[in-house]
Amino acid sequence: MPAPAALITGGTSGIGRATAELLHSRGYRVLVTGAGGHTGAGLPDDVVTVRADARSLPDIDLAVDLARRRFGALDLLFLNAGVSRPGAVESTDEAAFDDLFDINVKGNFFTLQKALPLLREGSSVVVTVGAGEGLGAAVTAAKGALLPLVRSLALELAPRRIRVNAVSPGLIDTPAYSALGISPETVASWGEGVPLGRAGTPAEVAEAVAFLASDAAGYITGENLAVSGGMGVHARP
Repeated sequence: MPAPAALITGGTSGIGRATAELLHSRGYRVLVTGAGGHTGAGLPDDVVTVRADARSLPDIDLAVDLARRRFGALDLLFLNAGVSRPGAVESTDEAAFDDLFDINVKGNFFTLQKALPLLREGSSVVVTVGAGEGLGAAVTAAKGALLPLVRSLALELAPRRIRVNAVSPGLIDTPAYSALGISPETVASWGEGVPLGRAGTPAEVAEAVAFLASDAAGYITGENLAVSGGMGVHARP
């Protein structure tokens, strides 16, 4: 049997990168996608990197075709590419709205659709969702669309024993904050308000993804695993 294979979108930085590194260390063959200036520099040499914009169906085709040629089949599809455009409804323009839905919803949907022929029976799909509340109505709507999608796909793909789950990071200290102009000190101060008293790390989310992809989670599908340090626990029934 060949080593298991994973395709990770948005895998050149943050949570995606940490997951690529963890899975590689556990024997996976890994292909990651990244957009813009994210090159994947510093990843292990045999992690395959391809520049692909989640909004672009031709780019998705390119990444999936490369996975087909390199791996033949996939054991994990980690749909991690996403974007946040925080803002109140009054300040959200059409470009920001389109980015949110094109990357977070359309990109995930069509990447799965195009990768579906490569997914082995018994493989796993994991989707990064995360919190939308507090970041604005458009972000909440785009992120909120993913959970019913995960549940529907879990039912649709169950006959092939393909499990579909979500992982929802809370406050995780990733480069996304610096891209928004938020300092590490600010993120650390926000972490003091988390029940566990700190911001999380990308590596901690990666461990959750690896669990959902593993045989240990073989009877789990259609679920959303929060990796949040206890954020929001008081609001859950």
